[in-house]
Amino acid sequence: MIKDQGVQIYLNSLPEDRKVAMTELRNVIVKNLPKGFEEVISYGIPGYVVPHSLFPQGYHCDPKLPLPFISIASQKNFIALYHMGIYADDVLLNWFVEEYAKVCKAKLDMGKSCIRFKKIDQIPFKLIGELASKMTPEAWINLYKQKLMRS
Repeated sequence: MIKDQGVQIYLNSLPEDRKVAMTELRNVIVKNLPKGFEEVISYGIPGYVVPHSLFPQGYHCDPKLPLPFISIASQKNFIALYHMGIYADDVLLNWFVEEYAKVCKAKLDMGKSCIRFKKIDQIPFKLIGELASKMTPEAWINLYKQKLMRS
């Protein structure tokens, strides 16, 4: 995995409690992502993308950008994990919802691809690592072409 120096700059700019949680979140994602994804700063936040070398078409919203997969952000009232695979794959979404309920007492706060953690001590890092490991760049490209490029 190629790491982006801008991600460290982003993390260093955070308040200490957020920096610790976001660094742990980054580490668990980097450790578990299948080979081929790259770490970047995209839309001002850390992201993990399929590089143009693997998917030259890039992101349909802006083909100059690589295909996004996972992003993390420290927002005003929560830490967010954006996972495009969950948005596109109902099997993966259902797996995550079921597993989350097994490891977290807090109710899942989730939008289409955004998982929000309002309490830092309730982030299920191990589960996030497992989620990150479940889709290769090739599988994401295929799913993206099948489901999202049509929209």
